[in-house]
Amino acid sequence: MIKPFFLDLSSQEIVDIQSKVGEILKSGQLILGKYTEKFEQEFAKYIGSEYAVSLNSGTSALEVLLMLHNAQGKAIAVQTNTNFASVAAIIKSGGTPIFMDMDKNYFCPSLEILRKTVDKNPHIKGVVWVHIGGIITPDFIKVVEYCKNRSIFLIEDCAHAHGSQYKGTKAGNFANGGAFSFFPTKVMTTMEGGMVTTNDFNIASSIKSYRNQGKRDGEYGGLHYDLGNSWRMNEISAYIGIIQLSKLDEMIIRRQNATDKIIQTLNDFNINYCDTSHMDKASNYKFIIRLDANCDINFIKEEFKNNGIILGGGVYDVPCHLHPVFKNITVKDVLPNSEEYCPNHICLPITSGTTPDDIIQMIDSIKSIIIN
Repeated sequence: MIKPFFLDLSSQEIVDIQSKVGEILKSGQLILGKYTEKFEQEFAKYIGSEYAVSLNSGTSALEVLLMLHNAQGKAIAVQTNTNFASVAAIIKSGGTPIFMDMDKNYFCPSLEILRKTVDKNPHIKGVVWVHIGGIITPDFIKVVEYCKNRSIFLIEDCAHAHGSQYKGTKAGNFANGGAFSFFPTKVMTTMEGGMVTTNDFNIASSIKSYRNQGKRDGEYGGLHYDLGNSWRMNEISAYIGIIQLSKLDEMIIRRQNATDKIIQTLNDFNINYCDTSHMDKASNYKFIIRLDANCDINFIKEEFKNNGIILGGGVYDVPCHLHPVFKNITVKDVLPNSEEYCPNHICLPITSGTTPDDIIQMIDSIKSIIIN
């Protein structure tokens, strides 16, 4: 059975982690120790940012970034085809989400969509932009310039985009800060965890306080300066992160090799998919195939399952503005692409563990289920 989850750790790496667990437990330094510091330093170096600060989840990373950009009482644009966390973080930080549609070619907004959203909602002061599937859109540099020129802060939700790069810049280093998730299913994992990347010293310092209940580095006496939370990453997770980061590029190459082989078949039969050929490097967290609106998506998913292939979660099967939890958020704009393509796409279970036999099995299933 081909599944959308693969934990990329060798037997030797697992033995190494087990040894480090014993070392960490014996040391008594279970949080905010040398492995947390090393992971942050190496992650910042990899992304190209000045600073990286670890947290307990990608959701916390988004929330604290929004708090520090004073989202309280402000309208924040966010695409509707995203994870619950992108919208919930805006609400929890005191902001009001304004839903944007997506471009069907990339499952992300476009500069034009953002412009129209801001024109209709001129009070927008911030944007949470999700690099869906690890895709950095071709016009994202113009999006960054647009937001900068209008004094709109721009936060990159990079939960899918570890290692994604466009025109020499990695996701998480384009705008006012990036928020990464290390949930088990992500391109790299720490079991649970998140990271903020930033080039602003004050933001990085403040996050270190907020994640530790408002205790500032170098301050003693048990004083709390900021209304923070318990958002720390533990040392065991940080060590796993160090291992995963060291092989991230290798894992991405394996994902890309699998994707390239499947693309050949899709091109032969004119099947629509989200293309990343404009990018220097794509994480390929999700490989998105768009289907016709009149297809029976449940039947297709069941047929893949009967063929031994468990399809990954969509991006996203139900857009956020249609979820009951967000029913009180006023939707001012028409969101046609999201409502058409969210329920009519599939994501193939491509991971860094995808084998040549898996690729053949997926291609054969595409031919028998989608083409026929």
